[in-house]
Amino acid sequence: MSIHSSPPGVLSYRDIPLGPLDMEFEHRPNGEILARSPIPLPAYETKVTDRLVHWAATAPERVFLAERAGHGEWRKVTYAQTLTKVRAIAAALVARGLSPDRPVAILSGNGIDHALLGLAAIYAGVPYAPISPAYATVSSDFGKLRHIIDLLTPGLVYAEDGCVYAAAIEATVPHDVEIVVSQNPAAGRAVTEFASLLTGAPSPALEAAHAAITPDTIAKFLFTSGSTANPKGVINTHRMMCSNQAMIGYFLPFLANEPQVMLDWLPWNHTFGGNHNVGIALHNGGTLYIDAGKPTPAGILETVRNLREIAPTIYYNVPKGFESLVPHLQGDKELAKHFFSRLRLNFFAGAGLSQHVWDALDDIAVATCGERILMLSGLGATETAPSAFFTTPETARSGGVGLPLPGNAVKLVPNGEKLECRIKGPHITPGYWRNAEMTSAAFDEEGYYCLGDALRFADVARPKLGFFFDGRVTEDFKLATGTWVSVGPLRARFIQAFAPFVKEVVIAGHNADFVSALVFPDLDACRPLAAGAGSAAEILAHAAVRKKFAALLAAFAGAATGSSNKVTRLVLLAEPPSIDLGEITDKGSINQRAVLKARADLVAALYAEPPLPTVIALG
Repeated sequence: MSIHSSPPGVLSYRDIPLGPLDMEFEHRPNGEILARSPIPLPAYETKVTDRLVHWAATAPERVFLAERAGHGEWRKVTYAQTLTKVRAIAAALVARGLSPDRPVAILSGNGIDHALLGLAAIYAGVPYAPISPAYATVSSDFGKLRHIIDLLTPGLVYAEDGCVYAAAIEATVPHDVEIVVSQNPAAGRAVTEFASLLTGAPSPALEAAHAAITPDTIAKFLFTSGSTANPKGVINTHRMMCSNQAMIGYFLPFLANEPQVMLDWLPWNHTFGGNHNVGIALHNGGTLYIDAGKPTPAGILETVRNLREIAPTIYYNVPKGFESLVPHLQGDKELAKHFFSRLRLNFFAGAGLSQHVWDALDDIAVATCGERILMLSGLGATETAPSAFFTTPETARSGGVGLPLPGNAVKLVPNGEKLECRIKGPHITPGYWRNAEMTSAAFDEEGYYCLGDALRFADVARPKLGFFFDGRVTEDFKLATGTWVSVGPLRARFIQAFAPFVKEVVIAGHNADFVSALVFPDLDACRPLAAGAGSAAEILAHAAVRKKFAALLAAFAGAATGSSNKVTRLVLLAEPPSIDLGEITDKGSINQRAVLKARADLVAALYAEPPLPTVIALG
């Protein structure tokens, strides 16, 4: 189908072809619902790097990756150059005898050398693990990095800048493990220059290693914290990654119609950036410009700088990224004109996109080019490679996750008042590295992966319209009255109602009489209210800020339909979430359970009687 029309009176979307999605159902006597896509999964490659070989042959001079070099110009590598470099590095890795038991670990963030090393490892049949740079550069104790290194037992560890990562390497990496850096080797430890890997000569040993790759060969390990203290090593096979690109390509056929241009900052140690986005560029012969920006007040300026030069054809981001970009598009007509000039699709994942941000993007697009740009999302996880569901234009609104992609088998299991989602397909992980107990717990008796998310039908009378996200099953709780609180939807409504003054919120109230909230405020939005205040604590203690939050709390409570969605008290948190305590990932995702555990004293303060002065409560 092709999207080009809208309801009467609403400006149309820019034309974009989409593959039709469908579902067929089986209702079991125990209340379970099986929802399968009846559409056959298209054929897919055996090896992730098959597409690199294809594009190096058919479009050798096309740019695959680009990044800002030292003087601001773009450093670029073509598909032909990439394959040549990848084969050289792969030969060097094979010569070192690396294996799943001695994989490659990458400590630094997105970059061309990172990509070359990762693809070379995949080409050689050696797993690699891109690790969150924050574990080495933001963490104060290197606890999570130490756990990952101990679990992986890597044979080679790479860091782009040796000095930046020197302390983390010294604290966590054994001295018999080879260290490779692209620049600034730190004193006191033997290191290998990345450039020397490029001198590897393809050999019969490399060809044999590459030929031995099967769909079940491990391509990479991706680490996710979930609700546990230590990160889990999610096994990603060639089958997972290749089949998932076939699923995506079926629904977004325009990706293959012409070379796509992407500008992307999303970290490669996460499945959204590293599997989904890099995979789309590689699978479809596109060009990926590596954005060094971030959705922060300072980082968004680099993204804006890049968007003045690079007009994407498809744009991926997390909700905070779109939110950070909107004011710049609103205030700069030339930037907006360039951004929308050839944009076919916006896509977000990682959290819910506030409707006011969504509406603002529509308004800017209409004012700039006279038509809307379709915004899609979906549902997936590190364990699903990641895409399992995509929204359709009919369900493309905040909270929608859409329908399962071809190849997906979905089981909806009654769990309290909700339907818990479980998934089976070729894109599902075989388990967690060196953790048989956790692997066993992740799958049910029929082999379905237990996603942990609850779904609800967009329209029970028309189930083929798909699903909406209905919260994390493990986050929901009961009040003392026995009333269930659905945390995910409540968090989304809270953030929208308190916009733009709230970055994140954690909902409390397990076995309590009422619901409360721990609020991570947006200090930049709050600062204009707090004239003369300097520090975060001063801003949040300012009478005008507290008055604003009290008024928003009263309005939010006034719109509640019962105790399950009425927030009675809140506390404003001056201290940001901690990555060491597992409260937040480097992509900005909040871990509800970790925050409640780490800030148990503040939770207790929310329920003290009478309310403490730091607490904002309903009158």
